[in-house]
Amino acid sequence: MCYGVKARTEMSLRIAKSRGNKEAVERLTQLLAPFPELDLFYANAFTHPKLVIYTGDAPHEPQLMTWGLTPSWVKDSAQRDKLWNQTLNARGETIFEKPAFRTAAKNGRCLIFVEGFYEHHHFGKRTYPYFIRLKDRDHFALAGLWEKWHGAEGGVPELTFSIVTTEGNDLLARIHNNPKLEGPRMPVILTEEEEERWLAPFTDAADEKALQELIRPYPADAMDAYSVRPLLGKEGLGNDVKASERFAYPELQLADPLS
Repeated sequence: MCYGVKARTEMSLRIAKSRGNKEAVERLTQLLAPFPELDLFYANAFTHPKLVIYTGDAPHEPQLMTWGLTPSWVKDSAQRDKLWNQTLNARGETIFEKPAFRTAAKNGRCLIFVEGFYEHHHFGKRTYPYFIRLKDRDHFALAGLWEKWHGAEGGVPELTFSIVTTEGNDLLARIHNNPKLEGPRMPVILTEEEEERWLAPFTDAADEKALQELIRPYPADAMDAYSVRPLLGKEGLGNDVKASERFAYPELQLADPLS
């Protein structure tokens, strides 16, 4: 799964410059100005934060979207709230079938750039957070889906997104061991070449097959992971500068999934 990411403002501005130009950076700066809390060392999906997104409609234009896709057919806030936490992630194997995602899978694909993501490991009666990143890139794109929801009675449009997930690789298999889930999961990580392929226009069944080929585990040997301080609960750091710093738990030394 993917319910926590690191996506600092500094990274977002660098990407805006590389994908667009000076004007794109200025526009993003203006978008972020009212939201100082969006300097995200740890973005918790269940708080429905806003992240910087790039869409197929405007691949060089940074936009702010709320985490938790709201399909256009949702009638009101009550229905949205009931569905919201179920659309934080979109299971890649079924995005062209599920009512909540099939429209976005064809016409609303997007990129979410992050510096890494967080997963929890179950050991004994506790869970321990891990930070996962790539060895050769300091930021990378996750495959996403997005929709515009007009709200009840044609209210102010809200842009929302979901992160696409796939089967976990060998690294995630050692970390993401939630007993309530059927096997490990991980977000779909795209190579730089695959980013534009994910955003390309959808026209027919051949395009669906091409997209499904991108929904696969990222190579485990290209990734790095380590335990970090508690993120949730009374002792949790939350969105803190130290969220992704290495932190060792004595009780895990002999049972660390990465040892």
